Amino acid sequence: GRAFSKNELPAILAELKKRFASVEYNVPQWQPRPVPLAKKPTIPLLNLTDPTFPKDTKMATRKAFGLALCAAGKKSSAVMSFDAEVKNSTYAEFFADEFPDRFVQCFIAEQNMVGMAVGAAKRGALPFVSTFGAFFSRAFDQLRMAAIGRSSLCCVGSHAGVSIGQDGPSQMGLEDIAIFRSLPGSIVLYPCDAVSTWKLVELMANYREGISYLRTTRAETPIIYEPTDEFKIGGSRVLRESKQDTVCIIAAGITVFEALKAYELIKNEGIWCTVIDAYSVKPLDGVTIRHHALKAGAVITVEDHYEAGGLGEAVLNELKDTNVKCQLLAVKKLPHSGKPEELLAAAAIDAAAIIKAVKKAHSEQKEAK
Repeated sequence: GRAFSKNELPAILAELKKRFASVEYNVPQWQPRPVPLAKKPTIPLLNLTDPTFPKDTKMATRKAFGLALCAAGKKSSAVMSFDAEVKNSTYAEFFADEFPDRFVQCFIAEQNMVGMAVGAAKRGALPFVSTFGAFFSRAFDQLRMAAIGRSSLCCVGSHAGVSIGQDGPSQMGLEDIAIFRSLPGSIVLYPCDAVSTWKLVELMANYREGISYLRTTRAETPIIYEPTDEFKIGGSRVLRESKQDTVCIIAAGITVFEALKAYELIKNEGIWCTVIDAYSVKPLDGVTIRHHALKAGAVITVEDHYEAGGLGEAVLNELKDTNVKCQLLAVKKLPHSGKPEELLAAAAIDAAAIIKAVKKAHSEQKEAK
């Protein structure tokens, strides 16, 4: 993640020469067709034990994914991991260390990675495919064809959004939700803490109707859920609500915590809000969202993703036949490099921006009455 100095060059070149000098390439014997399967193996549903993450501590959701992947690997020998030279960042390295015979290092070749995983799935494996969320865009053609073939790939994208900070826009997954939402039969899950990540990994492992996508976060986030809390595909969690709510804030992932910060500050001014963790972006929990949106009368969505194809548009589509007023807070211009909190503020998706939007919505509600 940094440029090396000229003084470091000799040592780096020496290390590369040492590392690759002894590599031997064995040309495999060509086999035009794989040995046919009499019957594709059936993979039993995985049942992970509840996680042991203590509440009120912090853990990055990408790390929780790595731990959950290992737990899934222990439950079923069908689980495989494919990673694109970023296993130390996605935390697929946990699986690689424990199950080296079921880990495939695909290097910086995401198209090949998805293709290999599709082949493994057709041969009876349960493949988890992980890289930075931004880099799945390189393999969209392969993902599209995998969706057409109803392949049950479990895709995991880390380093999502401007919240990754200094790495800059080339590394920021800001289109990934839109990409995976567009695939037929896909599900898109975006956990905010370690517990929800663990539970959603189990759900995606058991989803066999198409591609599943889990979006993970680089930064450590507070653990807000109990190990016994239940999650479901197409679900959400109402984190704050009251009878006086005039605004419904809908967030996912990193912005859940910005919404909770905004809630604590704005309630001191006598403005009450519903806060919903929409961890299942596709399918969306339309019943819960419609109920609270209609009750409040105004909705604010906030996401660390481009506006096009993201959570906000999904919510807007759900409420299109209502009179609920919606404000969509999302990344609406090309971001730059900076500290995570600076970039969240610059994109107007931090607590301060949410408070501003809440006050606007609350004022409009009062005027309407």
